[in-house]
Amino acid sequence: MPLLRPSSTFTLRKVANPTSSIASVITPRQLRFKSSTMATDATMRTFFQSPNFAVIGASNNPDKFGYKVFAWYINHSLPVTPINPTSRAITYGQESFPTVSSISALQNPKETSISIITPPSVTRKTLADAKELGIQSVWMQPGSFDEDVLSYARDNFKAVVAGTDGSSKAHDGWCILVDGERGLKGVGKL
Repeated sequence: MPLLRPSSTFTLRKVANPTSSIASVITPRQLRFKSSTMATDATMRTFFQSPNFAVIGASNNPDKFGYKVFAWYINHSLPVTPINPTSRAITYGQESFPTVSSISALQNPKETSISIITPPSVTRKTLADAKELGIQSVWMQPGSFDEDVLSYARDNFKAVVAGTDGSSKAHDGWCILVDGERGLKGVGKL
């Protein structure tokens, strides 16, 4: 009989304060979720090793993060494709960048890392499509995922940059606008 069955729960006490009586109940799945799959600087470097990038949820509205993230890629001279099913192009500065309507229209999806700025329900479908196309690396901006979406991503992709764990410098999770330059430096692209 195994010592720990998949449906078992156990209690961990905080080591930093051994006199504390506060304890958390954690299932084995949550322990795996927290310990072996968190985003790290190494995960971010894997993401940035791709030769191509795409922004799902790219926007023409400068107030939206879909615009800000797309602009970040442009400002860092990275090859990026904007994905938006309702706009023909994204304008940044004086330049117009033609969009594609979905990730299935990417020229080289297996060589593309994708940044996602969509609601969790849209993100989940995007991840299923990305898996089918052989995309290996995803960056999910804060607000684009819930626990189920994050779990699905971590179970199906080589590199997932998302969540509030690891060494992100952003207060609400890994954000390319905050953490991205560190990743670019790590792979010699900055």
